[in-house]
Amino acid sequence: MTSTETLVASTAIRAAQPLAGEALRAAKKRFPPRPYEDDWTATSHSYDEVVARLNRPPLRAASESTHFYRRRGATLILHWLLKQPGDTWQQRWNASPAASGTGAQWNELNATWVGYNAENANGILNTGLFALVCADVLRPSLRWQLTRTSTNLRAIITRHRDPDGFARLQELVGPEAWSSHLGILAKNVLVKLVIAKGGGLADINVGDAIEYMEEHRAQRATSGGQSLFYSWVKSLGHLPPDAPVSLRLLHRTSGQVSVEQLVDRYQPQSKPIRDLLVEYLKERQPTMDYTSLEDASRTLVRNFWLQIERIQPGIDTLRLPSEVVSAWKQASRTKVTRRRLPDGTVHEAISERANYGSLMLGVRALYLDLAHWAVEEPERWGPWVAPCPVSAADASTSKHEKRRKAKMDQRTRERLPALSTVVRAARANWTEAQEGMDALRVAPLGGQFMFRGRTYTRQKKDSSTPFRAYDESGRRIHLGLLEERAFWAWATIESLQHTGVRIEEMLEASHHALIQYKLPTSGDIVPLLQVAPSKTDEERLLLVSPELADVLSTVIARVRDPRTGAIPMLPIYDVAEKIWNPPMPLLFQWTYGAQRTPVSRQMIRDGLNEVLKRTGLTDSAGEPLDFAPHDFRRIFITDAIRSGLPPHIAQVLAGHSDINTTMGYNAIYPADAIEAHRAFIARRRSLRPSEEYRTPTNEEWDAFLAHFEKRKLSLGTCARAFGTSCIHEHACVRCRSSDLTRPNGHGLPRSATT
Repeated sequence: MTSTETLVASTAIRAAQPLAGEALRAAKKRFPPRPYEDDWTATSHSYDEVVARLNRPPLRAASESTHFYRRRGATLILHWLLKQPGDTWQQRWNASPAASGTGAQWNELNATWVGYNAENANGILNTGLFALVCADVLRPSLRWQLTRTSTNLRAIITRHRDPDGFARLQELVGPEAWSSHLGILAKNVLVKLVIAKGGGLADINVGDAIEYMEEHRAQRATSGGQSLFYSWVKSLGHLPPDAPVSLRLLHRTSGQVSVEQLVDRYQPQSKPIRDLLVEYLKERQPTMDYTSLEDASRTLVRNFWLQIERIQPGIDTLRLPSEVVSAWKQASRTKVTRRRLPDGTVHEAISERANYGSLMLGVRALYLDLAHWAVEEPERWGPWVAPCPVSAADASTSKHEKRRKAKMDQRTRERLPALSTVVRAARANWTEAQEGMDALRVAPLGGQFMFRGRTYTRQKKDSSTPFRAYDESGRRIHLGLLEERAFWAWATIESLQHTGVRIEEMLEASHHALIQYKLPTSGDIVPLLQVAPSKTDEERLLLVSPELADVLSTVIARVRDPRTGAIPMLPIYDVAEKIWNPPMPLLFQWTYGAQRTPVSRQMIRDGLNEVLKRTGLTDSAGEPLDFAPHDFRRIFITDAIRSGLPPHIAQVLAGHSDINTTMGYNAIYPADAIEAHRAFIARRRSLRPSEEYRTPTNEEWDAFLAHFEKRKLSLGTCARAFGTSCIHEHACVRCRSSDLTRPNGHGLPRSATT
C-alpha cells in the first residue's frame, strides 16, 4: 500500500498520557525533601552575638580589609532585616523582597532594598551576605542560589561547615575526580544543599537531591555535574537501600508502572471494559516480562478498544456488531504516524500496518482466554465471554513473516560482503582519532596542529577539558569525545562480529563474564564469555577466539581504575524492562569528566555512523549503507551456517529457544539453493541403480531429439513424455482437458473454434 500524507488540526484517537517521568513522580512520593527551616541556633542569635561571631575565627578573614568589608556589609544587612517582621534572622529574610527573588536580582537591587548607596555598595553588600551565609545565620533557598556561585563560599563551606564529611568524600572519589571540571560543579551543588538545608553531607537525602534537580530544570540552569553530585552522596553510604540508583534518567523514564497505569494512560471511556482489561492483564502478568505486558496493553487498549469506542461511542460490551468489527479491521490495516509542525498543525503519514496479524492475534487471545477461563471461574469471567471477532485467518502472521524474512535476507546479503571494509574502517578511524589527540597534546596552548587534513587551534587556556580545539571556521570540537566514539565503535564492531550477541547483551557484559574452562581431554585452558540472560532468559557460553581476546583485553586495559587496577562497578538501566540492574564491573563504560557512565546505545549508533560515513559504501539503491547492531548478529549466524556449522549448534550460540528462529536469521543465497539442489540430486542418484545413469548411445540420443520433432502438431506441440505413445490416436481436441495439447499463437484460434 502506498503511504499517503495529510495535514490535520486534530487527531481521531485520544493521545496517550506520557509515562515518562513516572519514575520521578514515584521517587518524590517515596522520598520527601527536608523542609526549609526558619529557626535554629545561629539564626536566633542577637545582633551583637552575630557580629561577635564574625569577628572571631574561622569567620574572621585573614586580611583586615576583607574582614572590614564583610563586617560592614553584614551589619548593613542585619540593620535592614531588623525592619522586617519575624523573630529570627531567617524569618526576617523570608519576609523581605530579597527572598522572593533570585540571586541575580539581589545583585541588581540589593543597594535599593537595603538603602545603601555608597560607592561599591553592591560589592560590600555581597561580601556581607557572604559572611552571614558562612556563619549559617541566613539560608537562601536553592532557587535563590541557582543563579549565584562563589569559589570562596565553596572553599569556606567545605573547610568549616562539614570538614570531615568533605574530606571523606574527597578520599572516596579520588583527587582526579575531585579537581575535575564536573567535580567542581558537583561540589557547588553539595555546597548549595548544605547552605539551604543546613547540616552536613550525611544529612542530604534523596528528596533534597530531587528538589535541587527540579529547581535546576525549572530555571534552565546550564551548569553540569547534576548527576555526579548524587552519585557522590550515594557513595557515602547513608542513603536507604531503595534509593534511586541515579537521578540522571528519572525525569525521562517511567520505571515499571502498574497495570492500572498502563491501561489508564489511554483513557478508555467504558469503566467496565477498563476494569476487565486491567484484570485480564493482571492475570497474564506473572507469565510475561514487562516489555510484553506493555505491548499487550497497547494492543488491547489503544489499537483495539479505543478504536471500537471511536467507531461506536458508548459501547461497553465485547459482543461487537459485525459492522463495527468490519470497520475496526479496516482501520487497523493502516497506521498513522503523527508529527507536530512548527505552525501548530499535525502532520499525518498513513501507511500499511506491518504487524496487522500480530494485532489481530492479541485480540483473538483475549477472547479465547476469557472463554477458557470462564470454564474454571464462571462467576468472574463468564459475563465477558463473547463470540471472537477475529478468525484464525485474520490472526495469521505467515505473510508478514515471509516479507520480513525476504527483507532481512536482502539486508544481510548486502552487508555481509561489506563487513571486512567496515572492520578496517573502524580500526583506521580509531587510529586516526588517537593521532589527533597526540597532535593536540604536543601542540602549545593556542598553537596549531593538523588533524584529518585540516588545521586546528588548541584552546589558549589549560582547562579541565584539555582535549578541545577549534577548526578553521572557529567551531569548537572535543577530540576526546571523538576518540571515545571511535574506540567504542571499533570495540562494538569487533565484539559483535566475533560473538553475534545482542546489543543489550554486549552493553551488559561484565568482567565477571570472562571465565576459564579446562578441557578434560588435553587439559588446555580456554577462555569463555558468559552471556547473561536477556531476551529469552537463557544463559550461554561462547568460546573467546584469539581475535576477540585481543579486543577484550584492550577494553579491559582502557576501563581499569588507575588507582586500584579494578574495573569500577556501575549500574546500568535496562531500557526494555525499565529497571536498573545492580552495579557490575561493566566492560563497556567510559569516563566523561570525572563521571563513569555506561556506554549508551546512542553513542554506539553515532560511532557506527561515523565509521560508515568514512567507508562511502552504498546499498543497491545507491543510498549510503547503514549498519544496525543487529545486522552483525544476522551476519554472524549466516556466515557460521554457510561455513558448515550445524544449525542446532548455531541455535545454542545465538541463544534462540527455537531452531526456526535461528534459520530465520540465516540469509539464503541463490548459489546456496543451487548447490543444495545439486547435492540432493547427487544423493538421489546414489540410491538408484547405476545402469539408470549410464551414458546414452548415439542411437538413443538421436531418438530422444527426434521425439521433440514428432511432438509438433499443426495446432502447436504435444506435451507427452519421451517414450510414450499418443493415447488419443492424434485426436488433439480430446487431449485439451489433460493439458497435453499446447496451441501456439497460430493454432489457438482454430483450437478455440473446434
